[in-house]
Parts: sequence; C-alpha cells; structure tokens
Amino acid sequence: MELSEILNELGEDRSLYFNAVAPPLLQTSNFAFPTVAALRSAFADEMGGYIYSRGLNPTVDILRKKLAALDGAEDALLFANGAAAIFAGVLPFVKKGDHILSVRSPYSWAQKTFDQILPRFGIETTYIDGTDIRQFEEALRPHTTFIYLESPNSWNFALQPLAEVAALARARGIVTLIDNSYCTPLHQRPHELGIDLCMQTATKYIGGHSDTLGGVLTGTHERIRRIFELDYLAIGSGLSPFNAWLLLRGLRTLPVRLERISRSAATVLAWLKAHPKVDRVLYPLDPDFPQYDLARKQMSGAGGLFTCTLKGGTPERITRFCEALRHFLMAVSWGGHESLILPKCAGIDPAAFDPSNMEHQYIRMYVGLEEPEYLIRDLEGALALV
Repeated sequence: MELSEILNELGEDRSLYFNAVAPPLLQTSNFAFPTVAALRSAFADEMGGYIYSRGLNPTVDILRKKLAALDGAEDALLFANGAAAIFAGVLPFVKKGDHILSVRSPYSWAQKTFDQILPRFGIETTYIDGTDIRQFEEALRPHTTFIYLESPNSWNFALQPLAEVAALARARGIVTLIDNSYCTPLHQRPHELGIDLCMQTATKYIGGHSDTLGGVLTGTHERIRRIFELDYLAIGSGLSPFNAWLLLRGLRTLPVRLERISRSAATVLAWLKAHPKVDRVLYPLDPDFPQYDLARKQMSGAGGLFTCTLKGGTPERITRFCEALRHFLMAVSWGGHESLILPKCAGIDPAAFDPSNMEHQYIRMYVGLEEPEYLIRDLEGALALV
C-alpha cells in the first residue's frame, strides 16, 4: 500500500460521518446494542467490534489501521504512552522462571520493568551490548523466551543486527520486540527484517507537536489479539479517543516533517563536527559513526536526534553551554517542532560524575523545524562561552 493512501485514506469511511474531510472525535465511553443477541456476540469477541472504549473505539481504530499499515504489520494496538506499549508487549510472553535478553541501557522505563517489576514474578533479565550477533548467541539460556531490542539506542545510537537476531530468535521460538521510536517506520522496517513486535512512542514523531502522548505496538493478528484479550483490557492503558484524534492530525504531515528535520539536522551536525570546541558527534548516518555500514543497511534515514561531547567536558562546561542556549529548550523527548538539548549529567549525582566515562559527558540534541542557520547561531554563541 502506498504511503499517501495510508496517511490520507486508509481506515476512513467519510460516508459514515457526513462526508467530513477530517474524521470525527468519538469521545464516547460506551456503545449501545439493539438486541441481546448482538450484545452476546460482542461479548464473545470484543476485538471484533465496539463495546467500551477501554478496548476499541472508532477514532482510535482509524489510527490503529494506519499505524499497522505503516509498519507493514497485520495489526496494532494503541496505548496511553510508549512505556505502556513496552510493558504490554513484554508481559504476555513471559512467565515465572523465564529469562529475557535485553540490549544494555534501554529506555529508562523498559529497564525499570526488567529490573524492578518482573523480578517480583521470578523473571530475570540479562543485558548485553548487542552490537554483534555473537553476544546474543553467548548470552542465550535454555529458558530465554524474549529478546528486547532498541536500534538505534537514543543516546549512543548503538545498533543491533536485526535480521540476524530475528533469525536466531525464531529458530529457538523466542519472541523479539524492538523500540523503533528513533527511526519510525519511514526510516526502518523491523518487521521486514523478521522482528515479531514493533513499538513506537507515538508522542514523538507521529504526534509531532509536543501536545499529546501515545504508544503503538504492531505485530501479527495472533500476537496482538493475545495482548488485547487479557493484558490490554486488564491493565487499561489504552489510548484515549482525543489523543488518537491529535495523533491522526500529526500523522498527516509525518513525511514532510521528517524530511525537513533530517535535512536540518545534517546541516547542524556538519557545523558541530567542524567546531574546535566539539570533541565528538554521534549520529548513525554520519560516515564516522562506528556502525555506519549497518545503519545504511537497516535504515533509510536518521531524523533529528544526535549526541555530541565537548572537549574538556566537565559538568561546569557542559552546564554553561546548555544554559547559554536560547533556542534549544532543555527537555526530554524529541520529535516535536521545537529543538531540544539534554545533558546526560543532569541525571547523574555531581559527586558520581566520572570524566573518564564518555557517557557522562553526552549532550543529546534534537533539531526541530527551525531554520538550521538560526540554530547554528545559537550554538555558536553558547560555545563561545565554554
């Protein structure tokens, strides 16, 4: 199916809502039935219709169909945020005594799930660097049932060889899940490489305006139904109709926003690489990136997020630089219209800062929809004070 059809037509039947160009927001919590037989049929298969918006809702369903198609997946579920999508994607496929294999330093709430929640139920997680298939082979155990991937990582942008990991996992009946928030399905297609479940934080590029939260999980009908029929309904972490409506609006412009952001990021990144006070820049599609060849193989684009370090990157110099910026907002997340900066040391006790640990010096930057020259002038002024 063509991208334009997915974004502008799929799931939309305008004859049902007065031929309105934009789909309506159906904010209802409840749905009525004309007969007991119809209600009984709905109870028998809640995924086949509408009963209560904790499960399915018509506005949410339009977005659900579009996001499944974008991923090249059979089906999708939508969640209140990305963390909820991760939790629901893992929980149905593990049980007491199972072992999870995860990439090192995943999204913080994924790691909290693995480190603090699942151990209470007898589920253990091992972390690996994951940049080489041999690391996966060596870390597997007889009771490994789940592999969690994040490619690229959102700080150092480490990649995993997705096709090789998928083949290894399928040969052993292990379920794989990837956080694809960094790339979106426009820049990376994990299902085509054999990954079972694909997650995105829709809050970021899909929303695009930093005004709503959302998460998406895609996979086969069988796996999505397994999640829906118990964990999804019991936990109650589904996406609200209003947030779905906002995400539909953002989705319309996803290709043009990603194109503009990627182009501007390349300009800003090239300028930073040439600056004498910048030590290092990390970006998957930069030819100097350690896994550049794998990135080119798996990804068609890299968006606006990258990391840099300063020469002599002490907490004081990093703080001075970040606080001198006027057009980069200091905030978490990415994917909106606004450019952002996030120093890693903000999450580290100053007494624990280790200047020999390069990760402690990371400054993550996101280039939004501003003109790149406007952002470069801001960076130039801030670097002059370092």
